[in-house]
Amino acid sequence: MKYTDVFPIDAASAVCYSGYRAGQVPGVSFPSYSEVKEDLLIVKKHWSYIRLYSCDAHSKTVLQVIENEKLDLKVMLGAYITAEENNHNCPWGGGVYTDQTLQNNRLHNQNEINKLIELANTYDSIIFSLSVGNEACVEWTDHMVPVARVIEYVKQLKAGTKQPVTFCENYVPWLDKLAPLVEAVDFISIHTYPLWEYKTIDEAISFTKQNYQAVAKEYPHKLVVITEAGWASTSNGKGIPREHANPVFQKIYYQELSRWCEEDCILTFIFEAFDEPWKGSDDPDEPEKHWGLYYENRSPKLALKKKTAYKAEQTR
Repeated sequence: MKYTDVFPIDAASAVCYSGYRAGQVPGVSFPSYSEVKEDLLIVKKHWSYIRLYSCDAHSKTVLQVIENEKLDLKVMLGAYITAEENNHNCPWGGGVYTDQTLQNNRLHNQNEINKLIELANTYDSIIFSLSVGNEACVEWTDHMVPVARVIEYVKQLKAGTKQPVTFCENYVPWLDKLAPLVEAVDFISIHTYPLWEYKTIDEAISFTKQNYQAVAKEYPHKLVVITEAGWASTSNGKGIPREHANPVFQKIYYQELSRWCEEDCILTFIFEAFDEPWKGSDDPDEPEKHWGLYYENRSPKLALKKKTAYKAEQTR
């Protein structure tokens, strides 16, 4: 299936974007207009499409900046849906809630879907696709949502907007649990992280291809997009071996992934544009903080440095 069969774009360079800097936390404090503008002027040098995760103040600022500054960027906008049922399989113990919390979450999720519909119609020339949630069905999630509820949210989005609708999830649930969702969405969005599955850099791109091809073969009538794939540049050894995470390996994976996706015309959102210091533990080497292709201070990592700059750095 061609991309233009689903939405009016061809496969192109794309990246996940979360602009929270040191001291900023989702739901508490947000990047300013000027900070988002600075970020997007950097982003547009490398990527044409960005993915946003929720309908919060940050996403609204991003859409305003793109519109006001007339930036040539298109957006996949997501609704961030929270737990509607308990998940005792969450490895960090965060998946169990009171009945009242789950009820409040259902109200929050419906409100988030309503916001997504409103933004999709307000910024219809910028937002090219919609996602009903992020990693809310995989076995380890701390915000589990029943598949039937995800399908209901997809139906609401399709009834209230004109953009194609998807759901962003790890590749594994698409092979079985999410089969009922496949016919509801306009295209499938998968996440693939060889680094989290203890693959070496030599195994990484072949593993990513296997993940993608497994889903594509299962549903040959559906377009499959990669909405998260990346490589951390630092690890404290918890979850990811220290020796597997460094800027050199990140560059190798980024280049190999980009080459394959361009050759096979696969729309792929690199994870992530900038490091996210608010994530994970207080350990500065926590791997969750270090998936950006730019450091938190907005300087490029090795993967995006020009060869001349890299050579000069190496000779110092």
